[in-house]
Amino acid sequence: MSFARLLLLLLLLAGRCLPAPAAPLAAGPATPPISRIDPTFWWVGMKNPKLQLLVHGPGLAASQVAMASYPGVTLDGFQRLESPNYLIVNLTISPTTKPGRLQLEFRGKRKTTYAYELRARTTPGDKSRVQGISSADLVYLLMPDRFANGDPANDVVKGNRAPGVARDSMYARHGGDLKGIEQHFDYLKELGVTAIWPTPVVDNNMPKAGYHGYALTDYYAVDPHYGSNEDYVRFVQHAHEQGLKVIHDVVLNHIGSFNYLWLDQPAKDWFHQWPTFTRGNYRNGTVNDPHVSALDRRIFSNTWFDTTMPDPAQENPLVATYLIQNFLWWVEYTGVDGYRVDTYTYSDPTFLMNWGKAILEEYPQLGMFGETWMQEAEGVAQQAFWTRNVFPPVNGFKSNLPGALDFILRYALLEGLTKPAGFSEGIAKLYYAVQGDWMYEDASRNVIFLDNHDVDRVFSVLGEDVRKQKMALAWLLTERGIPQLYYGTEVLMKNFSRPDGLLREDFPGGFPGDKQNAFTAAGRTPAQHDMHTYVRKLANYRKTHPVLQTGQLTHFVPEDGVYTYFRHDQQGHAVLVMLNCNAAEKTVPLTRFAERLRGYTAARDVLTEAVVPNLQTATVPAFTALVWELR
Repeated sequence: MSFARLLLLLLLLAGRCLPAPAAPLAAGPATPPISRIDPTFWWVGMKNPKLQLLVHGPGLAASQVAMASYPGVTLDGFQRLESPNYLIVNLTISPTTKPGRLQLEFRGKRKTTYAYELRARTTPGDKSRVQGISSADLVYLLMPDRFANGDPANDVVKGNRAPGVARDSMYARHGGDLKGIEQHFDYLKELGVTAIWPTPVVDNNMPKAGYHGYALTDYYAVDPHYGSNEDYVRFVQHAHEQGLKVIHDVVLNHIGSFNYLWLDQPAKDWFHQWPTFTRGNYRNGTVNDPHVSALDRRIFSNTWFDTTMPDPAQENPLVATYLIQNFLWWVEYTGVDGYRVDTYTYSDPTFLMNWGKAILEEYPQLGMFGETWMQEAEGVAQQAFWTRNVFPPVNGFKSNLPGALDFILRYALLEGLTKPAGFSEGIAKLYYAVQGDWMYEDASRNVIFLDNHDVDRVFSVLGEDVRKQKMALAWLLTERGIPQLYYGTEVLMKNFSRPDGLLREDFPGGFPGDKQNAFTAAGRTPAQHDMHTYVRKLANYRKTHPVLQTGQLTHFVPEDGVYTYFRHDQQGHAVLVMLNCNAAEKTVPLTRFAERLRGYTAARDVLTEAVVPNLQTATVPAFTALVWELR
């Protein structure tokens, strides 16, 4: 071998030992540039050793793919798609692989090298991350854009399709962000909140209504109006340090029409596409209807949720893997404690089973509940079908979703507070809805609520009757399940979802120039302060009394418009709750409840702190809830 050849060989060998670059390397104008790779990075030590990379760049499909030697990582091959701008790269990462940067080579007329990062996982035993959600929690649902503006610097995002804010428009951004939420952690803790559920924080770079978060345009980025990815990681960390959990709102069913995957589609079969726009029929019963029309079934699952929300084809294995990896990525990256799954029922059923299995196998402690929104007429059975339940598989589907947003209980409670009692009407509806708990594997994993960002605010539904709102809140904080409070309910925020979406108004005091600051006692009206005090007292009582978190529920058939139930445990703790849904005071003899009162001789009123010296009768004012701690 000549000296020149030997020298060249030594230089090449030395080059292979150089540290991998931290970003894609350009190799000249003829080199296919790499626009992005999803997932943006990954971790060693995941339970599933397989990793699918979706690589995007102009003309990239004409390339060959190679990988520099990396101990523990195997290149399983690559796959071209219909689009000339994508490649699928498949890797296997063994359990012994060390963190570092993996050199991927894309060889066209010239070579492009990309340094793909493999990170070290956070210690699985770290109890400060992925803590889960349970019936011990009180969840506070808020819309980041409408809660508080903590960083005016991100109000305007240059280059965004809707770059600024316009607080006089309900469909524009108002400027709320992650920092604004963080600045009010103390407010939430004092209220008795233990978990925060923001509506989606991922990028929604849409020309209109991107504030709501449900039309994502980048699976791997936080919306810059709220902060950066790193800001979100710090937000979760700071919440945990303050004793607050974080629920990440995820959207499986659809994306925004300005997502790069729609603007430059990997393949036509990546999305459901019809000759003309076809909106779904919103009928989740078509999934388990034994008499269903095939057309109706297809129009439910394979159509678009809205005109600007393309529908990923989750039956495509490549799409399914892309989505599963993304939602594993967010848990590992941020350490969030739970997932709320938007429009859960609309996704492909087989995909839902595979998605849930993959997420819970990797993170069995992750809390998870889905939006199983249905009409009142569909009933408990249909809602239970979409969670872990007692039913056999139907059409091959057996849900592994731990819990649901309990719309059926909400319908029933509101009927009890707005309609006269009857044998099966009024408050009897609530009894029958709770009676249906036998269909769930564990109804305590359901999230119960009075209102949210999609339905009329409860104060308006109840005719702005403070008595009824207090009774509804007493039920929320004493019923089985995981209670969820919508932002502002505690200070009497009101309005309806139609026609102008005012149920998503800004929290008063969260924005510069607000005339009122309901975050402070001094800034609330007397009525607001009274309601806030009521919620704070009962929520903190619940927080410190496990009997209202995990205690058994025993309820009695409603009589004369009064519904009575008990929460009790084996340690002898017991709470009596009595809802008087009448426009007149009721005196109720307690002898009927002897089986649950045995051994108790007195009580303390949790809300008034008055001592109840004997348990002979209970006098309940009109539209009022009694909450008694038995002694």
